[in-house]
Amino acid sequence: MLYHYLLVGLQELQLDTKQKLSEEELVQTLESGMSKSDRKLLQELMLRPDDDKITAQLEALKQQMAEDEQPCVLSDEDLRWQLVYEQGSRSRNAFVRDWYTFNLALNNVMAAQICRKHGFDLKKAIVGEGPIQEALRTSKAKDFELSDQLEEIGDILRLSEIDDLYERERKTDALRWRWLEEHTLFHYYEVENVLAYYLMAKMLYRWDLLNVEEGQKVFRALIADMKRDIRFDK
Repeated sequence: MLYHYLLVGLQELQLDTKQKLSEEELVQTLESGMSKSDRKLLQELMLRPDDDKITAQLEALKQQMAEDEQPCVLSDEDLRWQLVYEQGSRSRNAFVRDWYTFNLALNNVMAAQICRKHGFDLKKAIVGEGPIQEALRTSKAKDFELSDQLEEIGDILRLSEIDDLYERERKTDALRWRWLEEHTLFHYYEVENVLAYYLMAKMLYRWDLLNVEEGQKVFRALIADMKRDIRFDK
């Protein structure tokens, strides 16, 4: 199904765009113009780690791990995100699957770089399983030997060297934005463009809530929470 009329009627987005619609209004607008099956794809992108579905899956996972006497090195928050990524990776739509895979790799590389810099335990920072995660856990190479598996590895490593947390997060979202543009380039008015529009708008909504001072405070708190929740070992 093509979404020409839906997309041309939406506000054009740039990284500094001020939104005209609230997030709730935007979702309602998008869903009202989408097919039932495509609305499910949008809902997959809206999945959050605190959703009831993820909470139920987490409880089942922890119970199974306890029965198997399998130790868990990840925090509950990281387990929740792992379940979100796993669900996203099972989407019937390649764009949704690739978006979750990209963000998982992005976040894991960032976490691995923090571990390297501060001497933290990588096993307690890397979320999920797969070739990229295994390389992050085991490789001693500067690029974790991921140049052939992750096209953006150089960009991500450069971002991880930015000390200013607010600037780092802004530039990380710019990388996400570029990824979305590149992965919708040849999907003319298809559902991928609608999904990318939502993801771009979601970034803008988040930045609308933050000025520089508030952003610094939030991102410092995020790093502190990550260090505490993962309980890094020196």
